[in-house]
Amino acid sequence: MNKAIVGSKSMVVSPHYLASQAGNSILERGGNAFDAAVAVSACLAVVYPHMTGIGGDSFWLTYSKSDQKVRAYNGSGRTGVNVSPDNYKGQSAIPTRGIDSVITVPGMVDSWEAVLSEYGRLSLVEVLKPAIEYATKGFPFSVDQHENTVKNVEMLKVDEDIARVFLSQGKIPLVNERFIQGDLANTLKGLASFGREWFYKGEMASRLISSLKDKGGVLTLEDFADHKGEWTDPLSTTYRGYDMYQVPPNSQGFVGLMALNILETYDLTSISEGSFEYYHLLVESLKRSFQDRNIHLTDPTYYDIPLEKLLSKQYAKEMASSIQFNSAKDINTKPVGSDTAHAAVVDEEGNAVSFIQSLYFEFGSGVLAGDTGIIMQNRGSFFSLNPNDVNCLEPRKRTFHTLMPAMALKDDRPYILYGTQGGEGQPQTQTAIITRMIDYGMNPQKAINAPRFVWGRTWGQETQELKVEGRVDFTILEQLMKAGHIVNKVGDFDTVMGHANAILIDDKGFLHGGVDPRSDGAAVGR
Repeated sequence: MNKAIVGSKSMVVSPHYLASQAGNSILERGGNAFDAAVAVSACLAVVYPHMTGIGGDSFWLTYSKSDQKVRAYNGSGRTGVNVSPDNYKGQSAIPTRGIDSVITVPGMVDSWEAVLSEYGRLSLVEVLKPAIEYATKGFPFSVDQHENTVKNVEMLKVDEDIARVFLSQGKIPLVNERFIQGDLANTLKGLASFGREWFYKGEMASRLISSLKDKGGVLTLEDFADHKGEWTDPLSTTYRGYDMYQVPPNSQGFVGLMALNILETYDLTSISEGSFEYYHLLVESLKRSFQDRNIHLTDPTYYDIPLEKLLSKQYAKEMASSIQFNSAKDINTKPVGSDTAHAAVVDEEGNAVSFIQSLYFEFGSGVLAGDTGIIMQNRGSFFSLNPNDVNCLEPRKRTFHTLMPAMALKDDRPYILYGTQGGEGQPQTQTAIITRMIDYGMNPQKAINAPRFVWGRTWGQETQELKVEGRVDFTILEQLMKAGHIVNKVGDFDTVMGHANAILIDDKGFLHGGVDPRSDGAAVGR
């Protein structure tokens, strides 16, 4: 079905239907988009625990009707004070799993407090109620969680705390079996009662650090106490007359803007959507953007990223001129994680939130902190041990981050909120969705449903492979291969393409919501 859900007052989209319903329930209780977004975020941490959790990070784009501007919140954590390359002597890279990958402070809980205190109407107690209920009473074990548990079962057996929760009595829960997370419920109740400081400076911080130290971890109470996210100005460019926004570095968001700048130099109305020319042009525009990302992206506190040049229209023209329709370009790839959850909320006042959160890999580090129910992220494993790499490992540093929520404005008002799961695939899927909506007039659901591609790797072996969904006509695949793409035909609606969702607000004020059929998501409108 290509029909989007249409609401006249509000819209919530997320990759899990229970989280979307939770956000809608907050709106019905008098909360605004910011309250609902935090409720969705917390619910995803419960009902999509393999993809996200309070041991991870988040990034936010917000539009407040009172401010009438887009703001960004960086909810990513820094490395600990005791973290350095010396911790990994004799190793070529930081381990992607286990306690040695737990080297950054989780930033998501801080972001909840920041968003609610700045713009929320309800208390943390109220917005955490749905998440606490699902953690306490349980929810149907989803198809996606089951598939990812099967995929990662051997890794989950290594840490006895995570095995106790996710492999109860050594067994993988069945699809639709009631899944309860009592320890996580208690943690969320404590957070609701005592707030952010309890997590970063109080009892919970002490319990987390004690458990991690017992397992050989290096994070300290000081690291947690010193953590603070920050409000920043978003990055922006224009595309076909629309104002396009992304969060700034350490996020890879500028890749999405660069790709659109390159594509704007072409008249896409002369190119059929879904044709060889369409796929080739998008892939080649993105590759050139990735090439600069791989050179420059890291914590901007440690390196001056030349964003003015990278986002200039002139630079985009130079990049576009190098694209040849009979030749695919090879570039170096980076191993970026695939577990992520994007969601968006728009309320009837006109407030809008597009946000994304992650543990990095599925089930993050594979380390759960004692009896807290919290899986710790392995985001810090993306740092390089090469001192000459711009993203080299240093204390108190944020790493290159794949998370990138997006928003487009029309006449200074929110028009499209969009994003997706999928590491390297995030800017690729975003670019496909937004061009289909802006250049080809598709509604959010049709744009998301249409066949997608993902070039390169999410994590695993380095590859120049271009994965394309099986619904793409074979003659187009042949043309892509003839141009030099290493094409791998995958499933018709393959989960490797990520879980995307989007909201479009039309000229009449109606809200059109679309969610990915590759996910367990739902669009809930009023």
